Amino acid sequence: MRRDTGCRSFLEDLQRFGIKLGLENIAAVLSSFDHPERSFPSVLVAGTNGKGSVCAMLAEILTRSGLRVGLYTSPHLVRVEERIRVAGRLISEGDFCRLAGSVKRRTDRLLAERKLRACPTYFEVVTALAFLHFRERDVDIAVLEVGLGGRFDATNVVTPLVSVITNISRDHQAHLGRTIGEIAFEKAGIIKPGVPVICGPSSGCARRIIRRRAREERSPCLDVFGGGCALSSSKRGGRTVFRYRLDGKTFVYSPELRGEHQGRNAAVAIAAASTLSRIWRPLPKRTIIEGIEHARWEGRLEVVSRKPLILLDGAHNEAGASSLQKYVRGFLAEPPVVIFGIMKDKSIRRVAGLLFPYAAKVILTSIPLERAAEPAEVLALVPAFKSKIILEPSLKKAFAIAFSEAGRRGTILITGSLFLVGEAKKLLPRLRRSGLTPSLFTTSSRFSSFNVSTFER
Repeated sequence: MRRDTGCRSFLEDLQRFGIKLGLENIAAVLSSFDHPERSFPSVLVAGTNGKGSVCAMLAEILTRSGLRVGLYTSPHLVRVEERIRVAGRLISEGDFCRLAGSVKRRTDRLLAERKLRACPTYFEVVTALAFLHFRERDVDIAVLEVGLGGRFDATNVVTPLVSVITNISRDHQAHLGRTIGEIAFEKAGIIKPGVPVICGPSSGCARRIIRRRAREERSPCLDVFGGGCALSSSKRGGRTVFRYRLDGKTFVYSPELRGEHQGRNAAVAIAAASTLSRIWRPLPKRTIIEGIEHARWEGRLEVVSRKPLILLDGAHNEAGASSLQKYVRGFLAEPPVVIFGIMKDKSIRRVAGLLFPYAAKVILTSIPLERAAEPAEVLALVPAFKSKIILEPSLKKAFAIAFSEAGRRGTILITGSLFLVGEAKKLLPRLRRSGLTPSLFTTSSRFSSFNVSTFER
């Protein structure tokens, strides 16, 4: 397999297999490699929202404690290598392609020997690749983000030191179930016998299901926001300061990651780190706070420009949109110009209903994926906002319109899908290299006069 094109085409071919839940394939592949997932301790993080942020915080806490940390997350924004990191560094392109080639040869053999029931999916291959890399790099611990659900996710082959569930809301309902209870059941599938559980949901059906599963598995369960635990916040300047009380200790912190919801994510990370400190290795309180305050995670209220202020946030479901709405209302001086793109299978009406009322303008754009909703499809679902909507399939032209509308003193918010955020991150360096010159916006004056009917032809 050639170093770059070979491994890329192999992974691209796997995309056609889509999502296939189950552990048989990944278990067979890992067994053939002598179980790399057993060569290091791990923390497994599931939930609907906040998984990536909690993983980033935990990885930063553990790294600042002097440990060599593997971090596996999904999806990536620009490059697939972003999913696999050791000591804060992305896996190299060479190592990624070498290991992808190794996994391909092994799976081809297993298929020929009928030891695999079906070709592995993209996610299964990248998960196996991550475990192999972590074994090669001799990590002290790995922080693993569950991809989809929990019970049948490829990451769930590990027996972690701690199982973490951040929160539960409606998302991926075609695969996980229509109700919160059904979704919670799938997420709670990461709970292993005797392994401590960090329960992020503060109340309701999800919390009851997680606690019941923990009792069935005789796993100690720590309610992040229950019992003697409490979270409060206050505003200081343009930042939010949080106070979280756990086991008689008070953690005071102001995360680098923006938004009230990141205070809650940080409390989940603190609870997980405190549990690790008790059952595995000591993690000083000061180091935990430093990790929370210095953790960064791209695509989550990420600032990529100041003039104008450009924010990227992958608020792709109702809970994520609600958190983003609170930030927009609480911290932005004026309504932003929103560039919006989303997948067809998301709750488009609900997400739009939370975000569009607080936008000055909404530019509906395209995402180059078959699963993506076309701008006209989104508009048809939200006719109440027609007066502030512009349709522009080209993301580059959508930026031109947004700059024209916002000016240098306004705010541009790119949201609706992490895939759109990734496309924006690919495009922005090219716009910067152009110097955001007037030539890029030569038609901007006519954009401002466009209305939706202009694009409906």
